[in-house]
Amino acid sequence: MTKILYVEDTPESQRLVQRILAAEGFDVVIAEDGISAIEIARTEMPDLILMDINIGGLDGYEVTTRLRTIQGLEDVPIVAVTAATLAGDRERALVAGCNGYIAKPIDVDLFPQQVRSYLVGKKEEVRPEDKEDYLLEYNRRLVKRLEDKVRELEKANEELQRVEKMKSDFVILAGHELRTPLTVIYGYLQILLANPAIPGDVDQEGSPRHLLKNVSEAVERLSQVIQDILNVSLIDANRLDLAHEPVFINSIIQSVLHNLRNFGPQRQLIFDLGGGLRKLPVIEGDPRRLHQALWNIISNAIKYTPDGGTITIDGRVEGDEVHLWVKDTGVGIPADELGHIFERFYVLEDVALHRSSKTAFKGGGLGLGLAVAKGIIEAHGGTLWAESEGYDEEKLPGSTFHILVPIGNPLPTDRV
Repeated sequence: MTKILYVEDTPESQRLVQRILAAEGFDVVIAEDGISAIEIARTEMPDLILMDINIGGLDGYEVTTRLRTIQGLEDVPIVAVTAATLAGDRERALVAGCNGYIAKPIDVDLFPQQVRSYLVGKKEEVRPEDKEDYLLEYNRRLVKRLEDKVRELEKANEELQRVEKMKSDFVILAGHELRTPLTVIYGYLQILLANPAIPGDVDQEGSPRHLLKNVSEAVERLSQVIQDILNVSLIDANRLDLAHEPVFINSIIQSVLHNLRNFGPQRQLIFDLGGGLRKLPVIEGDPRRLHQALWNIISNAIKYTPDGGTITIDGRVEGDEVHLWVKDTGVGIPADELGHIFERFYVLEDVALHRSSKTAFKGGGLGLGLAVAKGIIEAHGGTLWAESEGYDEEKLPGSTFHILVPIGNPLPTDRV
């Protein structure tokens, strides 16, 4: 069957034309706006296109001009079917690339024959003496429309930036406000836990000391979540403060592992620390921020490595940079997800199976850890990326996270 694409945003006109042409044996495909018309034309490759001029978004003139640049559609007949019947409307349609022009309301009896005539090669022309004037007018109109759209986008972007700044400021202020009482609560909990008068043991289920320990861990977890949200907001706003101090990478990794072992449930994992870590030079950076970045990366490896697996951490000097890598024997990362895992709020696992844990196997989070790590590493002038052969919970292909951090390059001084 001869396939006809009808670009029209009015349902009544769609039904009328579809009914008329279907009765004549044509296969009619409908597109309701300019953008979808371009995509449908690409996939359907129609034998003829009926184009309403006054459609939303890209209008019929612009869609016709665009279709003429797509391979395979350069010579497909395009016929304007429109209520634009003022003087010059026909010529404007032809200059834009249409083969013909049918005015609305259509003649129901004549319409099928008009369509057939364009299918067999009919083509209307603009008079040579008028063509240059109409082309010039069309080009000016396109430039003016482009200018209007650019102004709209600039205005929308300004408003978006204003809202984004308000959001960032709110998150930063809220983060500071929440951390203050949490710090007080955590401090008093530690005082209570250190008091020998508190009965029971931390491992004694239901004892006062055990309950206090659980509350303390919950407060620490909440503090970590708030810190992640605060950090990603600071990174987005380019307001992440960095200290300029000597950084001992091996010491930071040892501290991270000690902290992680005490942070969540004990995991049966093997940590293989390569000999290259002890040979790494001292670099300049912010030890607290780098500790956090490495904490997020290593905890991610723990989370996706089942018990019995191995996490290897090693490094070496490459030119004027330190190259660290964290390699696990976990479930791996799907190939199509590698480009997304460092995005804010991106979560690889099914959120319906979410569990609030940073160290439990496939435990959940807010999807901020790797985004924060990437922001911190890049703030130091470095690079963070991941490699994996794919995701498989049985074969366990694992993943490797690579970190490159400059050794001697001074930190940027314009970050506030």
